Order: sequence, then C-alpha cells, then structure tokens
Amino acid sequence: MKKIVYIIGIFVAALTVSCSDDYLDAPTKSSLDESVIFSTPDLAKGAVDGIKIPFAETNSYRGRFIPWYGMNTDAEWYNSSENTGANADLVTYNAAPSNSNMNSTNNAWAKMYEGIERANICIRGLRTYGNPEPGTELGYLLGEALTLRAVYYSDLVKAWGDVVARFDPISTETLYLPKSDRDTIYKQLLVDLEEAATLVPWPNTNNATSTVERVNKAFVKGLRARIALAAGGFSQRPDGIRKSNDPDLASNEMYALALQECVDVINSGSARLEPMFETVFKKNNRDIIAAGGETLWEIPFADGRGRVVFTFGIRHRSVDQHTGQARGGQAGPVPNLFYDYDLADTRRDVTCVPYEWGTANTDGFAQQQLLELDTWQFGKYRYEWMDRYVTSTNDDGVNKLYMRYAEIVLMAAEAANELQGPTAAAPYLKMIRQRAFPASEWATKVDAYVNALTTKEAMFDAIVEEHKFEFTGEMLRKEALIRWNLLKDKLDESKAKMYDLRAQTGDYADVPTTLYYSYAEDGESLVIYGLNRGETEDKSAEYEFNETWVAPAELEDTKIESIYARNPNEYQYWPIWQVFLDASNGQLTNDYGY
Repeated sequence: MKKIVYIIGIFVAALTVSCSDDYLDAPTKSSLDESVIFSTPDLAKGAVDGIKIPFAETNSYRGRFIPWYGMNTDAEWYNSSENTGANADLVTYNAAPSNSNMNSTNNAWAKMYEGIERANICIRGLRTYGNPEPGTELGYLLGEALTLRAVYYSDLVKAWGDVVARFDPISTETLYLPKSDRDTIYKQLLVDLEEAATLVPWPNTNNATSTVERVNKAFVKGLRARIALAAGGFSQRPDGIRKSNDPDLASNEMYALALQECVDVINSGSARLEPMFETVFKKNNRDIIAAGGETLWEIPFADGRGRVVFTFGIRHRSVDQHTGQARGGQAGPVPNLFYDYDLADTRRDVTCVPYEWGTANTDGFAQQQLLELDTWQFGKYRYEWMDRYVTSTNDDGVNKLYMRYAEIVLMAAEAANELQGPTAAAPYLKMIRQRAFPASEWATKVDAYVNALTTKEAMFDAIVEEHKFEFTGEMLRKEALIRWNLLKDKLDESKAKMYDLRAQTGDYADVPTTLYYSYAEDGESLVIYGLNRGETEDKSAEYEFNETWVAPAELEDTKIESIYARNPNEYQYWPIWQVFLDASNGQLTNDYGY
C-alpha cells in the first residue's frame, strides 16, 4: 500500500504579503533551530516533506491546477466548454483576473509560491548546516528540495509565463518583487537540476528511490530535458510569440541538453516502458508506486486527498458497485480523436471511452451507458480499476502521473531528429510504436511507417502526432503545442476535423452513422458494433439497442466552436489573479491583453 504521510515538518513557510516588516525581521523559531534541523537527517527529511504539502491543499494542485490546466487542445477538452462561466473560461482561453474559481488568496499561484518558499528555506538550511554531499542522506534531501522547487517553478511558468523569481527565503527587502523574464528562471532551474542529478540516485538504488513518490535521477534528468525544450521553444512573450533571445537558451543548445539527459536515462536501464500501455494506468489507479517501471515521478496524494479520478475518470452517475463517489467526466478526448487512431493501436480504447456509468438500481448496481458523440471520457482513469472503494465525497487519493518514461523516449526522438536527422530519431519512435501495436503489426505499423519518414519535417510531424496518441488526458499537450508554435493551428485543425466527422466527409467518410449495442454476460459492460470505421452493416437483429451516433445534431456548431473563445495564440497563459495584483504594492501587472 502506498502513501507518503505528509507531516507539517519543522516549520511553516512565511509566505503572505500581509506580514509586517517586524515579523519578517524577527528570527522565527524555525530559523533559530535551522542548525539542528538541517544537520539531522530525520529532521531535515521532515522539512523537505513539508515542501510537498501545498500540492494537496484544496485550492492548489489538488482542486485547481490539476483539474484546470492543460485543456483545451487538439486532443482533449472540457466537456462543458460551450457553457459560460468561470470554469469554461479557464480552458477556452477566456480567463479574466477576477475569475471566481481562481481569484482567492489561497489559490494555486499562492500555494506554488508557498512550496517554493518551503524549498528555499530547506535549500539554504541544508547548504549552510548539512554538508550535503553525494551519497549522503542530506545530499539526497538537497537534491529533492532543488527538484521540487523546479517542479513548482516549471508549472508556474507554463501557466502564467513570466513570474516572480524567488530563489532565496523572503526578507523585508524581497517582500514585493516584479515579474522576472522567464529565461532567468529557466536558466536557474537548469543549473539546479544539473546539481540535483549529482545528489539523487537512480531508481531503486536506495530506500528513498524505491518509490515513485520520491524523486530519483531519472526524473531529475527527465524534468531537466522537459524544461530545456520549453526554454528553447516558442512561447508568447509580452512582445509576441517567439523563442528566447538569450544565446544560452538557443534551440540547438537546449535540444543537445535534452537529448543527452534523455539518453542518460535510457542507457541507465533504471526505468522502462511497460509491456502493455494499459498497465501504466491500471498501476496508477491501483496505487502501485514501485520504482523501476514506466512512471518516473508522481505527485503523491493520501487516500483522502487528490482529485485525479474525481476529475478525469470515467463518470459514474451515482454510488454503485465500483465507487462510493459519484464523480468523473469533467473532460475527455475531442470527438475526432478516436477515429484518428489506427484501428490496431492499443492506446485508443484505453484513452477514448464512449460511455459513462448510469444511475444505480436499488441494489446499488449500475451499467455502462452510451454517451453522445460530443462527450467522450478519458479511459486512463477508472474507479473500476481501483483496488480501493472510494467513499470520500471530494477526493479519490490516486496520484498524479507527472512524468513517465514514454516522455523520455519521445523527447529523445524529437531532439535527435532536430540535431541529427530522422535516422537518429527512428529507433526512439519505433520504441513507442512497438508498445502501441501488437507484434503482428510491427512490419507495417512500426518499421514501414517509421522508415518512410525520411525528412526532418516528416519525422517532426510524426512525433507531434505520436505525442497526441500517447499522452491525451495527461495534460502535457498544451505546453508542447505552445513550444512547437502549433497551438492555434492544431486547435483550428481539430475544429475542421470535427466538422468533417459530423458530416462524414473527408478523412471521416467511412465513420458509421449508427451504433448497435447490448450488454455483456456480466450485465454491466457494453458490447458495441459501429464504433470502428467501416462497421456499417445493419446489426439490429443481433444487438438489443441502436441509435444514431454521427449527425449534425450530435455535434453542434456551438460545441465545436467552444474549443476556444479567444485567439489561443494571444492568450496562451492565465492572467495573474486580481487578489495578487492588489497585494503586490504595484509590482505585479498582467501582459497579453488582460
């Protein structure tokens, strides 16, 4: 059974703009005791564990950042995007600083900085009092603190763009700071993670790295690669969409850094692709956290915290045989995605699910029920895959998959293609596709497909598509589309595909109009004919039910157009919320037209 037990640790980080100058100047209990805390491994571990506390707080990652950052893309969208209001605004590139879901002093922005402040105190204390050398417990804790700070900062930058850079504990002089250029933050994180990699061992080489709830060298290097690709890529700046002007963050330099980090992870043999795609997510739902598989690091949630399945799982309309919590279904794949997968791709049916669980009968038994074409579910998160029966009204306790080995492999493919060409990238892309397809399909779906990608452009396009098929529902797509400068292009492409799908024209001319379905022998699972391309025979004599699946009424203009409300290239980031602007002593302002 998993779970880190979060403890408050030895200190509470002082991170509030309402603190008086006298308070900030006064030595706190924790600062007086730092020499003891950060020279004693058990006490220092309690302090570093405290860095993770903000992940699980209600309006932080748990209830605000994880549920709302990452939609809408060409792969996934909020299933109520067509509605007006604070929730839809967050995902349709229409958020305002006063957004009622976010504009509070205890929201994700504040909680990320709380985590950063806790990390800053730990890093200062360990450097000053701990003699944190490689191979020591205090060395590991410094590496962990540096990495957790990088997690918070990388997420701040991907959600808000330029943000305040704080790499030392708050003092009177640094209470109010303006935003820093994100390049300053990227460069510091790359340095920090380079150091962390010397302090943190590979998975399963000490007790701490035996679980994916603690950081390890494979994750540190993977995170450094992810940040390097973001730093070297495109993003919206106050003066427009462009790459960095800093020569230290030039694209080729960042690609070379990312490639080396990814190759190091691959050559280490410390992690691997799971043999079956479905296994990754069954393990996640079942709280299996042993290191050495595909997961490199997960945000850890105790059984009574976290809203991963609660938010993204297949919806259950009521308490039933699988869950004591009637939730899920907030978001799902865009309707065309199911038909964009190859029919033999085993990732399709794990990722895209056309049903939810209906209201249970008086015995508490529910059945799957078909949804409409415009409302799909993510199949990666399922109450029915869990080993626990969830009874909480607000949380499910499933960890957030933050990085897995497949991302290492695809980043290696992308960087190798950019630096060395498609031949160098091919082995990495083949690794991903070999896992996606049955061995009987490898000759055509893996070898012939990849070998035909003979130009850098063709290989890049294939990697962009593979990224979609691999990571839909994991909220990695938006950041990737931004750094590729493809955000609006791909959203517009997805809209065009949805119009073609409902009209059954173009690439979707062979999508069936009617679904036929019955229930399997278990009495709860749907057996469906007509989902796959070309399944157009009349099966009404063989199946109990049938209904129209593809038609204009099943995917209306308003739903298609709701994938974005404003130009996503002009609103790639959320605004800083008004409460933080008001409390900044005039130091913080919004860019990007807010």
